[in-house]
Amino acid sequence: MVIRAATSSREINSSGKIDTAEKLTAEQIPRAVEDTLAATQFIDIHTHLYPPSFGKIGLWGIDELLTYHYLEAEFFRHSDVKPEQYWSLPKRDQADAIWRALFVENTPISEASRGIIAVLQAFELPTDRPDLSEAREFFAEQSLEGHIKRVLQLAGVTTVVMTNDPLDPDEMQVWMNGVQNDAQYQPVLRLDRILREESDPWPQLVGQGYNVDRRASPVCVKEIRRFLSDWHRRMRPVYMAVSLSDTFQFPEDTAQGRLLREAVLPSCREFDLPLSLMIGVRRQVNPRIRLAGDAVGRADLRSLERLCRDFPENRFLVSVLSRENQHELCVYARKFSNLMPFGCWWFLNNPSIVEEITRERIEMLGTSFIPQHSDARILEQLIYKWRNTRRTLAPILAESYRLACEDGRSIARQEIDRDVQRLFRSNFEKWTRH
Repeated sequence: MVIRAATSSREINSSGKIDTAEKLTAEQIPRAVEDTLAATQFIDIHTHLYPPSFGKIGLWGIDELLTYHYLEAEFFRHSDVKPEQYWSLPKRDQADAIWRALFVENTPISEASRGIIAVLQAFELPTDRPDLSEAREFFAEQSLEGHIKRVLQLAGVTTVVMTNDPLDPDEMQVWMNGVQNDAQYQPVLRLDRILREESDPWPQLVGQGYNVDRRASPVCVKEIRRFLSDWHRRMRPVYMAVSLSDTFQFPEDTAQGRLLREAVLPSCREFDLPLSLMIGVRRQVNPRIRLAGDAVGRADLRSLERLCRDFPENRFLVSVLSRENQHELCVYARKFSNLMPFGCWWFLNNPSIVEEITRERIEMLGTSFIPQHSDARILEQLIYKWRNTRRTLAPILAESYRLACEDGRSIARQEIDRDVQRLFRSNFEKWTRH
């Protein structure tokens, strides 16, 4: 349904200014927001998805969906199966066990389990069967290229941004073989193995021909910059990125601290790339359940303050995992124009928390942030994650516009279109110079 204005048409010219007056009534605003969100094609600025050319690295299909670590964590709460028993099973049997425990013996009302239901429904597959035979048959019949196109259409997404680790042996080989760029998949140069204190990247770096050492000596710093330059040329990433623990400190006189200060930040300036910081993970608090065993901790965001203040020519995309850090992040975004908050990831990606965080950001930052990314690890997750985002964001935006109307400012459909484009496309395009 297209909402028509009650008065004359109103256009936004190339400079972004409103030319003439088109006013929506308060009653028209909610539907106008829903229509705009439904029609806008989003950019998913952070995923773990890959095109077919990356082979087995790209995950898709019902067995991968069900063995997602969010659902594995729930499974261990609902089942007597021990983690060691579960990990010994083939993936198909793991998926069957999770389906039986979470979807047959229990009602799928958690956020992650409802996501599976939404995916099955999107493909007109049954959601209440005792087994997965029909779903498996459907996915087995799909050609990956056509399936990707359909999923992106269902999700309302034009572009997904990957997570690319140049020190992962499987992925490194793909890039070394000269993989062709896919316009739907934008690369990101991920630096976790270099910048995480507990990692040991040195053998892989030496294996690629770089003269590095564990002390981050001046020679090592120079070699890391050469490494970043080589991989920038090879990947053409839209940003560099690292996931950091809740104990992250800056500045810090460690090898990783020196590499961040003397290699990564200068390289980002040289290549005009933002650095994405995802802060707040407590890794492997329960190693028995593997990827599902990571947790969350409140971080000291004064380190972010120092980065933004001391490196004003660098741009930072920032997402923090702890709910308790969200207000502080908004305050820093008001102080530093080189900081772009984005997303509600992992433990925050639940409607009640997304609603709270997004309202706070709108109240403090207007439209100068990026509300969400999917963090999808399996292709079909795009469908339910972006459906949930649109469903959660619609009443939040509508209420913001209603309050503006009550305070005396009329709202036009074109302004809503412009704002949604900013939130889900142009803010990212501007930040990454694309």
